Amino acid sequence: MYSAIAPHIMFFAQKTFTVESVTSGHPDKVCDQISDAILDECLKQDPQSRVAVEVFGSHGTLVIGGEVTTRAVADYQKVARDLYKSIGYEDELEIISRVVQQSPDIAKGVDNGGAGDQGIMYGYATSETPEFLPRPVVLVHQLAKKLETLRRENPKFSWLGPDGKTQITCHNNSIDTVLVSCQHDPSIDNKTISSSIRDSVIIPVIGDISGIKILVNPSGLFTIGGFTADTGLTGRKIMVDTYCGLVPHGGGCFSGKDSTKVDRSGAYMARYVAKQIVARGIADECLVSVAYAIGKAEPLMVEAHDGRGNDLSAYAQKSFDFRPLAIIEHLGLRNPIFLNTASYGHFGRKEFPWEKA
Repeated sequence: MYSAIAPHIMFFAQKTFTVESVTSGHPDKVCDQISDAILDECLKQDPQSRVAVEVFGSHGTLVIGGEVTTRAVADYQKVARDLYKSIGYEDELEIISRVVQQSPDIAKGVDNGGAGDQGIMYGYATSETPEFLPRPVVLVHQLAKKLETLRRENPKFSWLGPDGKTQITCHNNSIDTVLVSCQHDPSIDNKTISSSIRDSVIIPVIGDISGIKILVNPSGLFTIGGFTADTGLTGRKIMVDTYCGLVPHGGGCFSGKDSTKVDRSGAYMARYVAKQIVARGIADECLVSVAYAIGKAEPLMVEAHDGRGNDLSAYAQKSFDFRPLAIIEHLGLRNPIFLNTASYGHFGRKEFPWEKA
């Protein structure tokens, strides 16, 4: 692993920047996963399902709301309870479900192959890492994932709770600070937590930590996590899901939305195209942006630029089809593959079809 960060990322000019990730037990991520578990359950039974589901969790209560049009017969409350337990939480939730059929005004445009919403989406890729992502983004997700792996697989870390966050701050192309906050059993002392996380999480991921500030649970105690400590909401970790704020974001979240919603499919396609451009050696890095009008199939805009300011828009427009149904067909987005996207980022993992080079 590396503590140095390659300097050729051109789309942001900050000398100092910070990226973050969260574990699957973070309350916002619990909500993202429940939303996508419901989406997958509908798609398993009816690949043509139209789903827009959001979840709110707070102190023993979970609210499932949204619009679904499907032939699937799904018990949304059971899906939510099963997912919640699988993450590692044992408390019982009062679950309220308010799900109705999709608005016919929206459905009319989508039925004709149009976009299910309007908005702007961005996709980015860089040759800096095998994942085609900035190295700090890759590392910060690995830190969070390592917390979960140890909790689930190593009995020595049974004191870890499901909730957690990781953060990396970089300055002048090098890692300056690594921060890990992890939920823990009250019986474990801070010194043991700090040394264990340093030796078993940070060093295996980062490598040489000489000169790097290490912060572990800087607030002191973190014994209460999940919905008991904080509220959770679908779509509140959009930077964690994408590029950690290092490139623009259109503002639309992914989880709980079927792929007629271009917030999701348009962003996946923009990432796919950016990665194709980099993987083919056309550019060392690429930013793709696309915009849609609700109910219209043809995008209003497709733009692509490399890190040196070269305009690759004509190539992107000619070589790739950004119409929503074409994206869904090309990337296989009617398959129930979305629960796995809801933790540790939607990009950089080979199992996702938009990540294939």
